[in-house]
Amino acid sequence: MNPDINIIITDREGQKHEVVAPTDMNMNIMELVRSYELAPEGTIGVCGGMAMCASCQCYILTPQIELPDMQDDEEAMLSEAFYTKENSRLGCQIQLTPEMEGLEIELAPES
Repeated sequence: MNPDINIIITDREGQKHEVVAPTDMNMNIMELVRSYELAPEGTIGVCGGMAMCASCQCYILTPQIELPDMQDDEEAMLSEAFYTKENSRLGCQIQLTPEMEGLEIELAPES
C-alpha cells in the first residue's frame, strides 16, 4: 500500500497546487504546506502547531472527506480568528491519513 495521498492546496494568491502528502510520517496539513513552501516563511504555523495562533487556518473544500473532530483548543482559537467560515479548520490539528486522498483545501488570508 502506498502511504502517499494527493491533496490540492490553494495558496493565499489563489494558485492551486497538487501535492503528494505522506501519511506515514505523522505530518499535519500545516507541516505539509510548510514543506512545499506554499506560504511565505513566518506566516504559517507561527505557534509551532499548538492551536494558539490560527496562522494555519484553512477552508475545507471537500466536505465529503471525513476529518478528525475539532477539539476544544481548535474551536476556541477559531472563535477568535479573522476570516473564519463554516468550513474553517486549523491545519496543525489535522493529521494526514490515507482516508484524506483527494482532499482540497484553501489557505485562509493572512490575518
